[in-house]
Amino acid sequence: MPKTSAGKPVPSPAAGGPAPRSPTGLAPSPVAAATLVVTLVEEFFVARKPLKGSPHTEAAYRRDLAGVSAHLAAELGTAPGELRLGQLDAKVLRRGFAAFSDGHGASSIARAWTAWDQFFGFLVAEDMVVGNPMAAVAKPKIPRRQPKALQGEGTPERLLRSLAAGERAGRGAWPERDLAFVATALLTGLRLSELLSLDLGSLDGREGERRLQVTGKGSKVRFVPVEAPLELVISSYLEARRARLPTEDLSPTSPLFVDRQGQRLQRGGAQYLVKMAYRSAGIGARVPRGALVHALRHTMATRLAEDGASASEIQHLLGHESLSTSQLYIDSTANEQRAAARANRVLAQITKES
Repeated sequence: MPKTSAGKPVPSPAAGGPAPRSPTGLAPSPVAAATLVVTLVEEFFVARKPLKGSPHTEAAYRRDLAGVSAHLAAELGTAPGELRLGQLDAKVLRRGFAAFSDGHGASSIARAWTAWDQFFGFLVAEDMVVGNPMAAVAKPKIPRRQPKALQGEGTPERLLRSLAAGERAGRGAWPERDLAFVATALLTGLRLSELLSLDLGSLDGREGERRLQVTGKGSKVRFVPVEAPLELVISSYLEARRARLPTEDLSPTSPLFVDRQGQRLQRGGAQYLVKMAYRSAGIGARVPRGALVHALRHTMATRLAEDGASASEIQHLLGHESLSTSQLYIDSTANEQRAAARANRVLAQITKES
């Protein structure tokens, strides 16, 4: 028989006993207390559907809710699928998160905390609980992430020159396609998923006024300008593509970036393409750890900030959900400029004289 955190048996409603109630009175009624958590989780995701959130976010939330639930169930001596709302209180949640934290980093714990906080927020709105207990569960403080742009002055230009010269060799090399893909990433700042989802019809507008229609996070559509040099690079790639794949159907719904067989370029293929491009250009040491294709997006945003773009302009072009994310590039650029100013040797002389 399942037990509470105090070790007392929880009567099963199916066995005719009273419905389990939260020790803190979290569930406002016996019916709510007896409801299976897995059932409520599914209702939570149904309620989130109109938000049109990222599939990756939903998948992460599902893992976090299930992962913590497993520890909560272990704490209560029951199966995860038998966990009931009335068994959850602040004390049980703290112990569950403590167990969850043993195998996860701070960012994963923080994301799981957010998932459960939103889950309980939904339950409050549905009158399933009288309050959100997550305020009593510690949440790790995550250091503000710094942009992971390509390092070194002139590094993006060196990368593009290498690709244009056809220096990338080896399996999968296709100079025109490789240059078009990397240049598009560098000059538009699209996420990898956005790049791979582009179709030929995504590129529209008159010559000299081209733009890409991009579907980003939350299925939000934005338009990113394509300037003349990038338009020329893409046109050269499409011309080479017609020569390589003469029988290919080039309809508006055909993928913009393809592999050697004419199929839509996949994540692994794109990552390999960019990795080999870095290696051929001899800039592997200038790529921040943990960044690959995303370094191109960060580079574009950093360059915009250096050239005086506002946070709102960066937000619009890159499709950031929060203005604070865009502001990060401006703040980072200011910090780098101040660091460069501190390196001025004249400052050392002033210090000696003062």
